[in-house]
Amino acid sequence: MQTAYILLTIEPGHEEETLAELKQITNVKEAYRVYGVYDIVVRVEAEDHEKLRMMISKIRHIQRIRSTTTLIVWE
Repeated sequence: MQTAYILLTIEPGHEEETLAELKQITNVKEAYRVYGVYDIVVRVEAEDHEKLRMMISKIRHIQRIRSTTTLIVWE
């Protein structure tokens, strides 16, 4: 199993709707609003590296997301 944490910066005022949309994605295991440099932190899991890459790409294409920082867990 491949795991990644994605730190998201969202357009102001769209945090709640973006969080709700993220929680609907199958491989999103956790998603939380946070305060600080980032607005949302997401944990995703996938069966392999290629599926993880596809999940990250899907999340990055949500229009209200301004930027992402992805941390892939190395085990």
